[in-house]
Amino acid sequence: MLAHEKLTSRVIAAAIDVHRHLGPGLLESAYERCLCHELELARIPFHRQAPLPVIYKGISLDCGYDMDVVVDQKVVLELKAVERLLPVHEAQLLTYLKLGGYRVGLLINFNVPVLKDGVKRLVLRTRGQQGDTEVAEKSRNLLRVLSAPVVHFEVLWAVRGEVPTISRLPSDVR
Repeated sequence: MLAHEKLTSRVIAAAIDVHRHLGPGLLESAYERCLCHELELARIPFHRQAPLPVIYKGISLDCGYDMDVVVDQKVVLELKAVERLLPVHEAQLLTYLKLGGYRVGLLINFNVPVLKDGVKRLVLRTRGQQGDTEVAEKSRNLLRVLSAPVVHFEVLWAVRGEVPTISRLPSDVR
């Protein structure tokens, strides 16, 4: 059984309901607000725009990280409304999981014709855990790249459409 499978299934069902009513093409903030409304209706506890401090040498520092939605203090939601999901979006969610001590996250892109094509479930595994092997392997590879001492990548936002493009990223992550 997958970690928090029942909860993530309920969240995905709520996201599908939002997508059925709104369709693709809106801003991320509209989907976030509507999804939170659906979570309220379903009586699923959540925290919207949850701040995520960085713990550095024992000191909690506010570095400007805000997780879109944290559901039931167990699952992190990273919502997008982009042309397509990129590795940098997965890396962002994995960073939130790692910094916040969470295991499970959902990356949801509402800018797709069918929402099931825009949902990715990511699991951050600790040593010795089993299950979710394919996703966990990808997570480990991305975290290895994120924690490498000299990894540089640059995200350039296109002037039209705000579509993120990656100009330099290690070839094993592209």
